Amino acid sequence: MKAIQIEEFGGPEVMNLVDLPEPEPGPGEKLVRISRTGINFADTHTTSNDYLAKQELPFIPGQELVGITENGTRVAAVVPSGAYAEVAAVPEDRLVMVPDGVDDDQAAGLLIQGLTADAILRISANMQPGESVVVNAAAGGTGSLAVQVARSMGAGNIIAMASTEEKRELTLELGADVAVDSRSDDLRAEILAANGGKPVDVVLEMAGGKAFEDLLQSLAPFGRLVTFGIASREQNLVKTGSLMRNSRAVIGFWMVHLLARPELAKACIGRVLDAAAKGELKTVLGGTFGFGDVARVHEDLAARRTYGKILLDPSL
Repeated sequence: MKAIQIEEFGGPEVMNLVDLPEPEPGPGEKLVRISRTGINFADTHTTSNDYLAKQELPFIPGQELVGITENGTRVAAVVPSGAYAEVAAVPEDRLVMVPDGVDDDQAAGLLIQGLTADAILRISANMQPGESVVVNAAAGGTGSLAVQVARSMGAGNIIAMASTEEKRELTLELGADVAVDSRSDDLRAEILAANGGKPVDVVLEMAGGKAFEDLLQSLAPFGRLVTFGIASREQNLVKTGSLMRNSRAVIGFWMVHLLARPELAKACIGRVLDAAAKGELKTVLGGTFGFGDVARVHEDLAARRTYGKILLDPSL
């Protein structure tokens, strides 16, 4: 089978297209022939080994896949690694059947990002109807879905952050009330202005660095900032006294912990796939690429030149 394999840590240049033997499924595993793989910003951290979970060489990157089992069942799964390949051996308890009304592109675009958007808003942020919500990277895979989920949950004012006019227009089409430039020198002022001069209730933040600081300062008393990424690779320190004085909360989210709670994960993916099957949730696709394009796609992801969900098609 063809696969992308990492034999040394680094940037996009370390991803090698190789021929490997097909994996042998072990006890409790099924062989899945992959039709789509989701490419995520977190993958750019994985290849350089600077993400939360450390990797061991050699390995095949990629954490989400859609494909067909040997008995013809269409399935999707989130895996620790191994999805940048034509075939994967996947534990049966990780496999989710894909509804007939959801095609492979939609399923691949919803699996991690849909789970993340739903869980962040419902579980971590505990967003309530009428509350104001700020979504950073709102034109991206997770952000574009978070805008739609927040709207379906009755958010009062959805403020989308994106880096270009085209991306901001997209977020408005998806249901955001206001779109602001994520590269503004004074994000706090931009956010407050977008919320009628008032601080906001919920912030979904994945950049870190100065954006994190500015958005934290835009929170109202009892506001919640959920951090689910460090795209800038700049980590932040939060002072407890500042949290207390302002009655603010900072909440971390990592998919690993959601997957460790099957009852929570299944409820989230059930809502997301059901909404997609009914046409109530739109997957924004930013492009489908072959193995030969993966390095360039990683470069574009790191430079924030992409929008929506980026997919890998092993047949291309």
